[in-house]
Amino acid sequence: MSESPATNAAEQVLAVIVLAAGEGTRMRSAERPKVLHGFAGRSLLGHVIAAARPLDPAHTVVVVGHRREEVTAHLGEIAPAAVVVVQQAQNGTGHAVRLALAAVPAGAAGTVVVLPGDTPLLTSGTLTRLVTEHARAGAAATMLTSVLADPSGYGRVLRGAGGEVERVVEHKDASEAERAVGEIASGVYAFDHTLLRDAVGRLSSDNAQGEEYLPDVIGIAVADGRRVAAVTADAAETAGVNDRVQLAAAHRTYNDRLLEQHMRAGVSVVDPATTWVDATVTLDADATLLPSVDLHGSTHVGAGAVIGPQTSLTDTRVGTGTRLDRTVAIGAQIGADVTAGPFAYLRPGTVLADGVHIGTYVEVKGSQIGTGSKVPHLSYVGDATIGEHSNVGAATVFVNYDGVAKHRSIVGDHVRIGSDTMIIAPREIGDGAYTAAGSVITQDVPPGAMGVARGTQRNVAGWVLRKRPGSPSAAAAERALHADDQPEETTE
Repeated sequence: MSESPATNAAEQVLAVIVLAAGEGTRMRSAERPKVLHGFAGRSLLGHVIAAARPLDPAHTVVVVGHRREEVTAHLGEIAPAAVVVVQQAQNGTGHAVRLALAAVPAGAAGTVVVLPGDTPLLTSGTLTRLVTEHARAGAAATMLTSVLADPSGYGRVLRGAGGEVERVVEHKDASEAERAVGEIASGVYAFDHTLLRDAVGRLSSDNAQGEEYLPDVIGIAVADGRRVAAVTADAAETAGVNDRVQLAAAHRTYNDRLLEQHMRAGVSVVDPATTWVDATVTLDADATLLPSVDLHGSTHVGAGAVIGPQTSLTDTRVGTGTRLDRTVAIGAQIGADVTAGPFAYLRPGTVLADGVHIGTYVEVKGSQIGTGSKVPHLSYVGDATIGEHSNVGAATVFVNYDGVAKHRSIVGDHVRIGSDTMIIAPREIGDGAYTAAGSVITQDVPPGAMGVARGTQRNVAGWVLRKRPGSPSAAAAERALHADDQPEETTE
């Protein structure tokens, strides 16, 4: 079977160069460099690298500069095979590419794709289209362009009478007539490697910013009689992120795109405006997301599951047919046909087998709960293993911490824990055992036994009248005590 054009194009990519050296002062951040800001579970740089990954380049080179140690450490996590090149002085995009080419074999043939590190909305489809057109046209350089209603600040694409690309002029160097042009260079290019290597060595810094402009390579190629092609993409996809306002706008656009993909794949999203998902989240067809749901990290939701409303899941797996209502779960494994909430908190290490019920105001941490078991109300289950078809009564607490270390308790199958039981770990409650309501369990309970650990009740007569005289309680008690002293009504 013949390969598709997209596959052929991807095989021609010698290198992807990502420019991530800028300071990004408009982010107003003392905490992190611009390209490490992000959304949907990825940094800005991570989004760009993810978009380029399907091109399968022989070399991925990332140019770093500002706070390069942090950016390099991040690359070690998300793209360990990438080669890092340091741009000590910010002398322009052309200078950055010239440095990056030192990490690419000089004699190798192929296409070099150059990407800005702050364009998180780029898609793999658009990059493949760019590379495919570059190969089809036999071009020396192919630009990705967009048309903006307000192109202020962007380099303008200037075309000849026949529509051919002639050059790119930066906004600061453009004339009034050139600034009226709406087509802009997005900063995304596909170059013939040999031409690029030659052209960046001929760049000049004789311009308004005193920098080596990568777009000037286009003019060099045209002057050399080489063909320059262009592919136009929607402006929303090529937009860069320079401040927090643009970051939020990009997140909204990206989230809308993700939700549309999920909905077209069979997921019901009741209110997309209040539903947020990370790029790494997976959803099976026939899952339903109710309003105010956010899903993060490696979360997976199975078919037929209903999530929400007001539910947040992080790195959590949810089985088929499960219903989570107003639930927060972090690092939890949730089986099929489970119900949880409202207002349940499932902390890391929680494993719920099929058919488990976790009720209102229940917190579970580091615990495994067996098939069909229930923790219906107002309880804390910490560091416990609970067997199958057991029931934990309201206000039960697994007391797992002695002030120094955590301890584990084990509850067997078909156990009934009475309401308001304190289980002082480490304890074992055998299969079929019961605990009496209000008990503080400090010893193991054998299978089939009833654990009772509470003091004998005694009533102190007249305490309220003596200790709270004149109070509403004392008055109520006085009336009740003397009710029997009233003469009975008689009828004649």
